[in-house]
Amino acid sequence: MSLQHRFDFALVFDVQDGNPNGDPDAGNLPRIDPETGHGLVTDVCLKRKVRNHVLLSKNCSKGFDIFVKEKAVLNRLIVQAYESAKIDLEAKPKNVDDGDKRKEKGVGQGSEVDQARKKMCETYYDVRTFGAVMSTGANAGQVRGPVQLTFSRSVDPIVQLEHSITRMAVATEEEAEKQSGDNRTMGRKATIPYGLYICRGFVSPSFANQTGFSDDDLRVLWDALKNMFENDRSAARGMMTTRKLIVFQHESPLGNAQAADLFDRISVKRKDGVEAPRSFSDYVVGLNDTNLPTGVTVQTLV
Repeated sequence: MSLQHRFDFALVFDVQDGNPNGDPDAGNLPRIDPETGHGLVTDVCLKRKVRNHVLLSKNCSKGFDIFVKEKAVLNRLIVQAYESAKIDLEAKPKNVDDGDKRKEKGVGQGSEVDQARKKMCETYYDVRTFGAVMSTGANAGQVRGPVQLTFSRSVDPIVQLEHSITRMAVATEEEAEKQSGDNRTMGRKATIPYGLYICRGFVSPSFANQTGFSDDDLRVLWDALKNMFENDRSAARGMMTTRKLIVFQHESPLGNAQAADLFDRISVKRKDGVEAPRSFSDYVVGLNDTNLPTGVTVQTLV
């Protein structure tokens, strides 16, 4: 069943002694706002974790495959959508004389694009959730997803640290000869001591109706946001955890209040006397749920 309500949500998560989202343009240091020192995590980073969780939890079952995944060849998957819809990309358009201009083979046009787009939405969870650009080869058009995420920003400024690390081995014989058998390799690892981040998200029923994003898909999304860090552990993200997921539901598909006014009801503050926060217990998360706008309800899923 398609969505009937608009949703705005806030995701609060933290990281301890890790790197929540390295910046490849800055030597993989944690992303940061250079003017304020606050940490940043991109929307793309969190969407990747949602995709990975859905892959693990749904195991590519019907309707829950993932389009953008590791080692995927996207144009090949779009061609498969055409094949599944029984569209021959190499065939000449019907009712076209040989002297008339033919379509470009292997691309798809008109109603074929619409059929392919529909098949992609039916097959891939991330396409009907986040949208996708699918016009890079066998054209399946573009999809604007109903679920959108902002960049996450830390509550307080973060401290970027770099640590020297040593490996007691080398990769090649040449390196061993240069070190006369010492065989050590030096490296660097970037972390922050602690950071508490807030991401804002939005679910649009109008776009959901266009992609087929359903109530069941929404429940999968909530589950992924709650648990996506649990199966994403690494040395750089060993203690990364969802702490709060606060969801505002609107009675109207167009919304009953501005998202900014609802988010202003959420407060995340350091406890008195805490100078250098190092855990979630150093903060207090508050929610003013009194006198909510008519037609808006709120629930805390974590």
